[in-house]
Amino acid sequence: MMQLHISPSMRSITISSSKVAARHISYRTLFHTILILAFLLPFVFILTALVTLEGANKCSSIDCLGRRLGPRLLGRVDDSERLARDFYKILNEASTQAIPDGLKLPDSFNHLVSDTKNNHYDPKTFALVLRAMMEKFERDIRETKFAELTNKHFAASSIPKGIHCLSLRLTDEYSSNAHARRQLPSPERLPVLSDNAHHHFILSTDNILAASVVVSSAVQSSSNPERIVFHIITDKKTYAGMHSWFALNSVDPAIVEVRGVHQFDWLTRENVPVLEALESHNGLMNYYHGSHVAGANLSETTPRRFASRLQSRSPKYISLLNHLRIYIPELFPNLDKVVFLDDDVVVQRDLAPLWDVDLGGKVNGAVETCRGEDASVMSKRLRNYFNFSHPNIAKHLNPEECAWAYGMNVFDLKAWRKTNIRETYHSWLRENLKSNLTMWKLGTLPPALIAFKGHVHIIDSSWHMLGLGYQSQANVESIRKAAVIHYNGQSKPWLEIGFEHLRPFWTKYVNYSNDFIKNCHILE
Repeated sequence: MMQLHISPSMRSITISSSKVAARHISYRTLFHTILILAFLLPFVFILTALVTLEGANKCSSIDCLGRRLGPRLLGRVDDSERLARDFYKILNEASTQAIPDGLKLPDSFNHLVSDTKNNHYDPKTFALVLRAMMEKFERDIRETKFAELTNKHFAASSIPKGIHCLSLRLTDEYSSNAHARRQLPSPERLPVLSDNAHHHFILSTDNILAASVVVSSAVQSSSNPERIVFHIITDKKTYAGMHSWFALNSVDPAIVEVRGVHQFDWLTRENVPVLEALESHNGLMNYYHGSHVAGANLSETTPRRFASRLQSRSPKYISLLNHLRIYIPELFPNLDKVVFLDDDVVVQRDLAPLWDVDLGGKVNGAVETCRGEDASVMSKRLRNYFNFSHPNIAKHLNPEECAWAYGMNVFDLKAWRKTNIRETYHSWLRENLKSNLTMWKLGTLPPALIAFKGHVHIIDSSWHMLGLGYQSQANVESIRKAAVIHYNGQSKPWLEIGFEHLRPFWTKYVNYSNDFIKNCHILE
């Protein structure tokens, strides 16, 4: 039996037992012992916690815990750390070593595991095979991405069968149905075409279905549709079909005028010499209509750059219809103020207030595209459109200057006629043509960004929301609030590659009850 005796002087403690001789422990010794334990116990606790977190809870004895804690206390490295270090070394060697020619690669990870077992791969061989597999899969994914972009480009540039059918049927109707050939507008309403008390919209397109949506959406969204006048300009081949549609599908009380480019006396070769050169230049025809993959070093470009290159080579960029907006003051000499709309927009709000916007003597009321909630759409500056390694571009432009958008523009034609915007536009087109398209490659906006420099008045961004033709993650609430939504990009809503969840904002204005629409199976 153990007994504890405290001395009368309180200076020592005696521990005695019947089997063991008594031991005297001084208070000083006891104090130092407790002090040392108080110092060591927190470290022991922390190490124990670390081991527990790493799986030491599997240890069922003090001996096991000691084996786990011992190397750490002595500063030694256990087997798992040594194994990890050896593994990293093997991976580093495999990343620098050349992959042997003719190395047979498994098709999947399961096959790799099977081959490793059957062929008794050492760690280095396993790492080499795994690296070769990953590099092959990366190449396959890259090639697939480029093929997808090429196919999407061709899909975006093609005419859907239903829309082609619609044009053909309406053209045939024009030749066989006198009502389809009736004058637009009726003779008694012709004076309205030059009446500046009305709201004049200009639309240049060869897409009948798209034009119908633009007009219908604008008229339905207006609180005073009787003041709306649409001037639709199309090419010669589409004129009959376009005229038939609006002759047979009245948008009263609004007025629609349809004219072909061949009906404008002003559009002569003398007045548009640069555009004539654009359409007849052999090099340009090959650039826009030739192979878009030939000569492209896909190993040295990114999918994003390749997509941009494909978009810049769309044949529409050398179409006269796409450049016509620069001639609006001459084509409509009696009008003072107009709103120009692209054919891939939908009007969701009354646009009448745009005629009350004070442009402050500027020519072009537009939305800027360098700031906004959606950075992927609203982050465009001049550097995104021009090649600033070209000396002429670097000399005249600032790469950080904010860009603005085409698609919904308010034009003050009276102010425009006092400028040299058209001449500047022609001059820079010539320079780019001489430089073999090395100054810019994408469409009609770059020369307009130069020509309208100093003539742009920025309007509120709620008037014009862009990006619905390439930004699938567009905010739906923002779409609903926008006055005009713009499907700029390849994924047009009338194409099968259009974004399904964004298409209803456009299709709500398609007249599916129309016999021509039904018979051509438009977007069934």
